[in-house]
This record gives sequence, C-alpha cells and structure tokens, in this order.
Amino acid sequence: MRGTKRIIRYFLPVLSAVASLACLVGAGVATADPNSGSLRGARFFEGAGFETCGTPSADTMQAWRGTSPYGAVGVYFGGRARACAQQPNLTPSWVRTVDTAGWSILPIYVGSQAPCTTNDAKKAFAIDSANPGQAGTNEAKDAVDRAHDLGFVENSALYLDMEAYDIRIASCTAATLAFVQSWDREVRRLGYIPGFYSSADSGIAHMEQARNAGAGDLPSVVWYARWNVPATLEAEPALSRDAWQPHSRIHQYAGNVTEQYGGRTITIDRDLLDAPVAVIG
Repeated sequence: MRGTKRIIRYFLPVLSAVASLACLVGAGVATADPNSGSLRGARFFEGAGFETCGTPSADTMQAWRGTSPYGAVGVYFGGRARACAQQPNLTPSWVRTVDTAGWSILPIYVGSQAPCTTNDAKKAFAIDSANPGQAGTNEAKDAVDRAHDLGFVENSALYLDMEAYDIRIASCTAATLAFVQSWDREVRRLGYIPGFYSSADSGIAHMEQARNAGAGDLPSVVWYARWNVPATLEAEPALSRDAWQPHSRIHQYAGNVTEQYGGRTITIDRDLLDAPVAVIG
C-alpha cells in the first residue's frame, strides 16, 4: 500500500447523533505547524472510535464490527510506560485480520512521561531532564521499529501518549517540550506522522502555547482528553479553532465505559475522530 492513492468511503452506524464516515485518502493535506509539511499519503478516518488497555482478540473485533457504532480502534503498541505491557493479541496477523475486516487502527506509544506528571503510576517513567532531546529521539526510533514490525508502514500516524502534567512548572514543560519535539522530528524523518495524546488542560494546552509562540517540530495531530462533554472536533477550549485543522484532531470524550456488542463486552474510552490512522503494509 506504500504510495497508493485511493479513496474509500463507507457508512458506519451513528453514535450519539454523530454520523461515522470512514475514508482512505491518499493525498489528503493538513498542516498543524509550519514545519510539519503535509499529510500526503496518510490514511484518514472520520467517525467514532475507541481504545482499550488490552488489545481485544480478533474474534471480539469481528463481533464488534458492524454491530457497534465504532470503526476505529486504538492499540497500545509500545513504550516503557505502557500500562498493559503484555499484548498477546497484538501481532502482525491481528493487524492484517482487523484491517481486512474494515477497522482503522490508531497506534499508541506510551513513552517517557513529563517529570511533573500528575499520574502517580507514571512517575517512575519520567523524561530524563538532563537530556530530553536524546531521549525523545531514541524513543521515536523504538516506536517506528515496533510499528514497522507490526505492519504499520510509512505514512502511518503514531500517537505519543503523554499523561496529564502540571504545565505551571517551567522546568518541567521545557523538558517535556524538548522531548516531544525530538520525538516528532525523528518520527517524521523516518517517514511516519507524529501525533500527540494528552489531557486537554495540560499537554494539549501546552502544545497550543508552544504553537502560539512559534515553536517548530510540534505534533501533526492532537488527541485531546476532555470527558463528560459533548464530542467535538471544533469547540475545544484549549485550542484555537483553526489550530490543527483539517483532519488533525481526535476528541476522547468519555472514559472507562463498559459496552457489549455481538455478545462481547469491553471497557473502553470513546473517541470522535477526523485524523490519520495506520497504513497497513
């Protein structure tokens, strides 16, 4: 599929009055920051998605396909701070099977975390503040290697998961930004698309501040967590309306909800997407 240009559109069921439309666009363009270039060659998904800590079995994904409102699934494929480190279901065979069934995949990498993280479970995985840039580069290489091994090829979006942190601490935000910029730069150099997940009021607000200050090497896509509000890809208070547009936003609007479709039950976080996903080779 490398370099292929094609467009596929198909209808997905409606979730919370949101029409889910999935499409594969080989020449879509979206610029999040002046140095990010374009998203040419990206595969885009627009509609409803979910993620869960442990990758569901292929049988469960098949049971949910067409019976659930979802068309995209997030998988935690790597990173030293990943909560579900053992992912027995996440194999190249699983990726091919799920892709063939019509799912879009969001690869999530939980690497080093901000030194001022507010997530107690992540404090042991703090960014090396003495050399955050090198740490970001090294972890980006690891992310690309792991993604490639699973069958996520060039032009795939890889999402760096940075849990909530205290953006009032200047030394912390400086180290975190340096890490993120280096991660983004190396992911781009290796032919992939860097995305960034965080809470709307911490990491996402931090990236918006950096964008407004003219910083380069920022993520091409933002995935913001703001729960218990209507799903939106436009009216996010932490972001300027024209920032990371078009096709460059994901809203995680609910978390830790248990749902059953096709006789299979999963505890998930819910997402609304208009963003690049994995390209399967």
